[in-house]
Order: sequence, then structure tokens, then C-alpha cells
Amino acid sequence: MTSLVFAALFLPVSHFGISSTSLRARFVTALGERGFQGLYSLVTVVAFAWLILAYRHAPLTILWVAPAAVKVTSLLLVSIAFVLVVVGVTTPNPTTVGAEGLFDRADAVRGILRVTRNPFLWGTGLWALAHIAATGDAASILFFSSIGSLGWVGAALLDHKKARQHGSRWERFASQTSSVPFLAIAQRRQMLAVGEIGLWRVAIAATLFVVLLMLHARLFGVSPLPR
Repeated sequence: MTSLVFAALFLPVSHFGISSTSLRARFVTALGERGFQGLYSLVTVVAFAWLILAYRHAPLTILWVAPAAVKVTSLLLVSIAFVLVVVGVTTPNPTTVGAEGLFDRADAVRGILRVTRNPFLWGTGLWALAHIAATGDAASILFFSSIGSLGWVGAALLDHKKARQHGSRWERFASQTSSVPFLAIAQRRQMLAVGEIGLWRVAIAATLFVVLLMLHARLFGVSPLPR
């Protein structure tokens, strides 16, 4: 369990420590942008590999047994997470690395960005939260909390970084959006436009969810379906 504890800490600390502090600028100066991206990718792969291996070898310590209602709710949350992740990565977003030019477009806020400007990160956090609730053992809490922190903490840090980098361009974008899903819509700063999200994106998310649900027991050794 000790290895899992350190691995669960190393993933978010290495991720945010490199990407969201002054270390990033130092590495870019020393290695160049492509060199930095290579180093960052290597560290990320190592961090995930360590976390997965430590999780697989951690002892099973049950803290609670999720009732059927919790497992059903968790499945619903995971399906929503799939939509947020898939729609998020396929929707042009000015917060994405290399897409900063989208800040200047009049139609920068479209589709899922009307709901949340950080759909991928919220999807990641929601996926992790659902798994924590459904599993209920100490190793799973550490594992999924580590991954979930990339979404929970990452959304706030990304907003802060983009605000520092883009000034008035970010302020204009942020005034029309919210990080918390549906908050901008509830505050009447934005409107919901379901047609802009793209049915094909939702269809891909639903297909992936169903496929992984069917293969879950074979791939991960446990069925997420309530008994």
C-alpha cells in the first residue's frame, strides 16, 4: 500500500508541478517547447504506469460495500462523464494547448463550452468520483482520487493559468462561460444550444460507454453492474 500512496501523490504533484509552476518556463528555456513536451509526456507515462502497477498489487481493504442504488447512480455518472470527455476533446476549445487563436473568434463559445469551458476535466473528475463511490476499498479510493484530482484541481489551475496568459481575451471568454457545468446558463450569461453539441459526438461517447461496460469484467476483473 505504501507504493500506491506515493504513486497516487506523484501523479498530480508531477503533473501540476511541471505544467502549472515556474518550472515549465525553465524547462522550455532549457529544452525548447518540443523538448519540454517530450519530457512532460515521459513523466506522465511513468506516473500512470507506477500508479497502475501499485494499484494492481495493493491489498484489498474494504471500507464500504456500495448498495445497488449507488452502483446504478455511478453508472449514470460514468455515462455522463463519457459524454463530457468525448464531446470535450472533439470540440474546438481555446483553452487547449495550441488553440489560443480561438479566443478571438466571435463564435468561440459553442456546443459543450456553453455548459462548461472545461468539459474534459469535469468528465475526468466525475468518472473518478463515480468509481470511488462504487468500489469502496482503500486502494481504489487512492487510485481514483489521484486521477480525479487532475480534473478537480486541474480545472481551477487551468483557468488561473489562462487568465494570467491571455488577460482581456480570457476575461471576455470567461464572462460568457463557467467552469462549473451549467452555472453560466443558470446565471443567464449563456444559453443551452443542444444542437451545437453534435449528435455524432454523443453517439461516439454512448458507443464507447456500452462497449467498455460489456468488456469491463473481462478487462478489469469486476463487473460494474449491480447484482
